[in-house]
Amino acid sequence: MFRAIARIYRTPDLRKKIGFTLGIIALFRLGSFIPSPFIDFGNVQKCLAANEAGSGGLYELVNLFSGGALLQLSVFALGIMPYITASIIVQLLRVVIPHFEALHKEGQAGQSTLTQYTRYLTVALGVLQSTTLVTVARSGQLFPSTTGTAACSQLLSNDSWYAIVLIVITMTAGTGLIMWMGELVTERGVGNGMSILIFISIAAQFPNSLWSIQVSKGWETFIMVLIMGLIITGLVVFVEQSQRRVPVQYAKRMVGRRTYGGNNTYIPIKVNMAGVIPIIFASSLLYLPALIAQFNQPTNGEAPAPWVTFIINYLQKGDHPLYMALYFLLIIGFTYFYVAITFNPEEVADNMKKYGGFIPGIRAGRPTAEYLDYVLTRVTLPGSIYLGLISLIPLVALVLVNANMNFPFGGASILIVVGVGLETVKQIDAQLQQRHYEGLLR
Repeated sequence: MFRAIARIYRTPDLRKKIGFTLGIIALFRLGSFIPSPFIDFGNVQKCLAANEAGSGGLYELVNLFSGGALLQLSVFALGIMPYITASIIVQLLRVVIPHFEALHKEGQAGQSTLTQYTRYLTVALGVLQSTTLVTVARSGQLFPSTTGTAACSQLLSNDSWYAIVLIVITMTAGTGLIMWMGELVTERGVGNGMSILIFISIAAQFPNSLWSIQVSKGWETFIMVLIMGLIITGLVVFVEQSQRRVPVQYAKRMVGRRTYGGNNTYIPIKVNMAGVIPIIFASSLLYLPALIAQFNQPTNGEAPAPWVTFIINYLQKGDHPLYMALYFLLIIGFTYFYVAITFNPEEVADNMKKYGGFIPGIRAGRPTAEYLDYVLTRVTLPGSIYLGLISLIPLVALVLVNANMNFPFGGASILIVVGVGLETVKQIDAQLQQRHYEGLLR
């Protein structure tokens, strides 16, 4: 392993790519700690210290993807989340808008146009989300467990209109800069830039999350959590690598004097084809009632409405069985929904028929599409249950060991860390094999 790492640094091209990637990562983390203009940095730090126990909060997911920058109200407060949301929206719009689907099928030119649409939508979402964040910070509702505290009600040193506009512009520009940095890493560095920045944001939260468990529960529980974390990580790696390979054969064709086809291949259908998207969908949907309830609490000391009390008691912190059950069921539903959008059996069957491919024992055309749909439906079931169980780990840890919602060995965090880590290692391994005929892994 150490010899493989030494080969990386002896390869000039690969060494430059890794060095460039590490430089972008350093700039990204630096921007996560630079406060936005007109933000009272001292009060923000006091509220963060008072909120360390982890109240669940409305913004834990976004804070996770921003590497903790959101609750610090830094220039990179929004992180990569607007780009993720924009990418998902553009992908879903392919089903609704025929023009988007046509662009998707055009190849490189169409993909470039869709990428440009994603950039524009990212900036628009950045303006919307930064405005919402500033409004919540101005109202003193950003840290739910410290609501009413003087410091947490004065996070802005200047709440004039021009100061708010400048904060919104700064945070939106920070999102655009992160998007540009991610594309630079994809172009000149190693791996997918956006994925690596998300990976770094999540990994940056690991030490704080684990140490909070040690402080609250002691060394025995801390060591037990580490052991369980290693087991969970191993299981996640196993499932993420699992796939159902549907065999495909291509008939031989004569084009002029050349023979094409006649080879055997397969269609890989992963157990977890939806990735982390269903968890993001379910978390966002369950955050909406809590967000609405938060803005409908009376400020004159009166008792809140019954529906507001119900949401606060059952759907806000995430430690209630009703919340867990809804979360689990939503993830299963969104997994099927997202897989149905991203993998179209009829399109795959048509492409196979066009190039003379067929599944052994299955006729080309509609029977092939039905067979692929049959396999996909049954493979997605254990994948959706797996996603639901993984997503419940942080909620169970919240109850058992008083961990916060960013518990590292579960939910979106472990899926992204494992997925991006495996993909990046594969890319480094492939580049090493091109130059030394021996990869990073044996």
